[in-house]
Amino acid sequence: MVRVKRGNTARQRRKKVLKRAKGFRGSLRRLYISSKQAVYHALKYSTRDRRDRKGDFRTLWNARINAAVRKHGLSYSRFIDGLKKKNILINRKMLSEMAISDKASFAQIVELVRGK
Repeated sequence: MVRVKRGNTARQRRKKVLKRAKGFRGSLRRLYISSKQAVYHALKYSTRDRRDRKGDFRTLWNARINAAVRKHGLSYSRFIDGLKKKNILINRKMLSEMAISDKASFAQIVELVRGK
């Protein structure tokens, strides 16, 4: 049986972890064992936060729509309910963008929902 020399493989594996730890502070960047733990934590958090980001944006869009709709004398929940009843299919992201950049068309949508 031939002997396997693992120096190259082990070094490459460690360098891969240390490369991912670039930008961390202190020994988390320099020492392999602590940087390995930090990288694993960072990967775990990044996976979780990619999902959380979607909810964060939805919350932001809802707050923007609420603020814009209240200027027209309507609450957010009545506005969304009115959209569904009138069968207007615009998602919250687009409604939020319209509330910021295209106030005239957003006002028209609010009037449609009101039924005037």
